[in-house]
Amino acid sequence: MKSDILTHEKILSVIKELEQNPALTQRVLAQKLEISLGKVNFFINALIDKGIIEAKNFKNVKNKLAYTYLLTPEGLRLKFQLIRQFLDCKTREYERLKVELEAYKGMLLACQNTEAQS
Repeated sequence: MKSDILTHEKILSVIKELEQNPALTQRVLAQKLEISLGKVNFFINALIDKGIIEAKNFKNVKNKLAYTYLLTPEGLRLKFQLIRQFLDCKTREYERLKVELEAYKGMLLACQNTEAQS
């Protein structure tokens, strides 16, 4: 499962959030992304295993051990690759929706014209 983890749609969101706030806790990240804490933990461990992010220990303000997550050079390359894939996918989806919307507008216009002639 961890081998295909990089294709999961939420990975880009995890990377983006950790890049913006490296000291984000897994619990807060799970809440922000509206996914389970277990899934966030799984994603982060997979990203660490793949060399996409590094986890560094530090003491937080409550003097508790915490982690900061840093994007590696490989992680940066992956982020740009995922962004490109995301944009390609959403552009194709947008084009399909545009065609579908035009078809429905045409059907609606035809129905309105039929009603107006009755």
